[in-house]
Amino acid sequence: MKKTDKKKRTSKSEWLETALSLFEREGLGAVKIELLAKELKTSRSGFYWHFQDRDELLRDMLEYWRREYTEVVIKNFNQLDMGAKEALYHVMKMIDEHKLNRFEVHMRAWADNDPAVEKIVMEIYQERFVFIRQLFSSMGFTGCDLEMRARLWLCYATHGTSMFPVDTCVEGEDLIKIRHAILTN
Repeated sequence: MKKTDKKKRTSKSEWLETALSLFEREGLGAVKIELLAKELKTSRSGFYWHFQDRDELLRDMLEYWRREYTEVVIKNFNQLDMGAKEALYHVMKMIDEHKLNRFEVHMRAWADNDPAVEKIVMEIYQERFVFIRQLFSSMGFTGCDLEMRARLWLCYATHGTSMFPVDTCVEGEDLIKIRHAILTN
């Protein structure tokens, strides 16, 4: 008897990661079931195992982005036993190493054109702000100094790679160290 190759089922996370990558490369209009199935080298029917329709996929993309690109950082660092200054440095490295800010520009553009998405994106930004503000507060910063450091850090973390390409005078971990020092001293 001839064995048949069974393709494993494509997970919901795989669909969502692929949708986000397609969104990043080609925009929201390109996030279509047929194109996703083609990217994943699977049938469209697999999509319907996880999602009712494209609208559900888009809603789930936002929640996946929240969970995998924001909450993963907050939850990991709220459980670690380290000082706030060290935690901030590790957050910066984690964002850089895992490219956790790669969808920021695209999410912001989507939010600018859809009030429901705007609401969710602003909730996510607020979650980030509260977390980062707490780290700076734990370092002893108060008042306007605290607020401005938290806001500047968020601008760097969310839009730094789109504003400052890799070809700066300092790259990688050295750049993280410099930014960290500027914001925490």
